[in-house]
Amino acid sequence: MKRLLLILTLLASPLWAVQPDEILADPALEARARQLSQGLRCLVCRNESIDESNASLARDLRLLLRERLVAGDSDAEAVDFIVARYGEYVLLSPRATGANWLLWGAGPLMLLLGGGLGLVYLRSRARAKTATEAPLSPEEEARLRDILDT
Repeated sequence: MKRLLLILTLLASPLWAVQPDEILADPALEARARQLSQGLRCLVCRNESIDESNASLARDLRLLLRERLVAGDSDAEAVDFIVARYGEYVLLSPRATGANWLLWGAGPLMLLLGGGLGLVYLRSRARAKTATEAPLSPEEEARLRDILDT
């Protein structure tokens, strides 16, 4: 029972890749570093934060971030330093500035465009005249009566 409880506890708790030798002595700085590293993307693992990744580059980024915090940088300065070095792709949630406005706006714009095209299509279908069937010719009526009588 104890083993099952231990396994469930380990599965339910988040697994961080931060090694004991990376942890800062100051708990406040370590908390800041953890908070910031959860918003930075591992460049090897793609959509995984550097706090969760076991890649060596993620470890280097964690150490670099902690160096900047120990040097006295603010949170924004530390993140800006890493972004300047590795590009804006390192942010898990990119900033909505400059050319990124196009990326942020493309989804809602495409949704509106698709909805508008769908509405135009449905309205054009509603206005289209339905084809009326021509009445049967006398020969067709006679043939139909012959078929139904037999």
